Amino acid sequence: MPQHTDQGGDHRAASAPHASGSAESSASSGTDAAGLDDAVARRRILVTGATGYIGGRLAPRLVQAGADVRVLVRSPEKLADVPWAADVEVLRGDLTDPATVGPAMEGVDVVYYLAHAMGGRGDFERAEADAAHTVADAAAAAGVKRIVYLGGLHPDGELSKHLQSRKDVGDVLLASGVPTVALQAGVVIGSGSASFEMIRHLTDVLPYMPAPKWVRNRIQPIAVRDVLHYLLGAADVPADVNRTFDIGGPDVLRYGQMMNGYALEAGLKQRPIASLPVFTPWLASQWVNLVTPVPRALAVPIIASLQYDCVVHEHDIDEYVAPPAEGLLRYRTAVRLALQREKDGDVETSWQDSSVSGAPSDLLPSDPDWSGHTVYTDDRETDTTAPPSELWKVVESIGGENGWYSFPLAWAARGWMDRLVGGVGLRRGRRSQTTLRVGDALDWWRVEKIEHGSLLRLRAEMKVPGGAWLEMTVAPGDDGGSHYRQRAVFFPQGLGGRLYWFAILPFHGVIFSGMLKRITATAERDAAQRAAAPGRPAAVATDAS
Repeated sequence: MPQHTDQGGDHRAASAPHASGSAESSASSGTDAAGLDDAVARRRILVTGATGYIGGRLAPRLVQAGADVRVLVRSPEKLADVPWAADVEVLRGDLTDPATVGPAMEGVDVVYYLAHAMGGRGDFERAEADAAHTVADAAAAAGVKRIVYLGGLHPDGELSKHLQSRKDVGDVLLASGVPTVALQAGVVIGSGSASFEMIRHLTDVLPYMPAPKWVRNRIQPIAVRDVLHYLLGAADVPADVNRTFDIGGPDVLRYGQMMNGYALEAGLKQRPIASLPVFTPWLASQWVNLVTPVPRALAVPIIASLQYDCVVHEHDIDEYVAPPAEGLLRYRTAVRLALQREKDGDVETSWQDSSVSGAPSDLLPSDPDWSGHTVYTDDRETDTTAPPSELWKVVESIGGENGWYSFPLAWAARGWMDRLVGGVGLRRGRRSQTTLRVGDALDWWRVEKIEHGSLLRLRAEMKVPGGAWLEMTVAPGDDGGSHYRQRAVFFPQGLGGRLYWFAILPFHGVIFSGMLKRITATAERDAAQRAAAPGRPAAVATDAS
């Protein structure tokens, strides 16, 4: 096994994009593409976890390869705006519910098991085990020919709770009676992956890194493109193969080397890193929670997995799925591609797409359902000379680097308060700076509903004693202008929720009135600029917050 101890790999040119996407996440390129297409062509395939980071990239590549793809998701609304939604059969269901899993298996040849409770709390091990048993039983009863599972690299012996749970899920599927390929992957590097975002923000923010002793552990990262390559190929291994396979990239690195490899690709100076034994996994997760957008619930399992050397112990997968024709991507090449995708605003999927454990998930009830319930609202509206198209562009680009158009200090303070108690805070940002779709994370909000051109509804995922929503609507006005309405809705939970609302009420007059004025003013400015220079795009607002 080749081992490299530089700062994360070489500077070879990135491979050319495959037809299914960019070089970063194309499942394969070169002479082996047809072989992988044949592996899944004309088969009915069920993908679980299709709203997640890997599943959201795998499903469209299966479609492109000619497969008949079905996805089972708890919230089909999250797929409403993805480009490939019309090309797959979408079923609503829960992996722990045999009544929904059984019908989803009917007529299926291959099942991809890509769902897991990465940020789960409480008895997540039991939930994961229940889901695995339900899928295993249903697959066996339906005569499924192959299960493909994606787990994580791990050493032998005692493991963290999350790594042990991932291993246990694989064991359940391997014992199902359905031939199973359980791929055990190293740290996945790609635009939007949680591991990449953690490396990126730790390195960007800290010129000097006091770090836990696990920064010296050996890790074998793998590019997301290569994970997808192996997932596609695993559908066509011989029927008698039922086992685990390790998969990893060509570089074996220490975590500190991965950070400095990122620094070199990002044009930063390499960071001095000091290994300090006082950093326990719990303390390290608090540190990551504060300085990166990765919330504590997700940082804990990632950091727990870094307590061990996680390297490939065998390359047996090569006997069944040939590596990409151009070879597996080196670490720094994968980082370079991920940085370019993020710079271009072309992040296909992100860890942000996954639901946050413990965050509110109920949809906003319709107005008639409010009767008999305590609900507080802040409702504001105004007319503007900006046409609806210009006003909507401002609304859809809100948040992230563009800010919230009012009282940035108050927004920042509330974001830091949320981080301190383990919430997502404001650093989560957004997948794209210009477009939104249902299920997208938007700082501490989640896009619950979007009707492009007219309605954006956000559900709060911050730590708050109740349920909170922010709704913005755009409608045509008089003489080519627009009517803009902005509504904050809060359902308090107990006395604490009521006290919370009245405590922040004085700030609403500043925050929400400021938003109303600056959003409409920005739209009017952009419309004037466009009228003055036809055919030239209006400047992107950089002072929105």
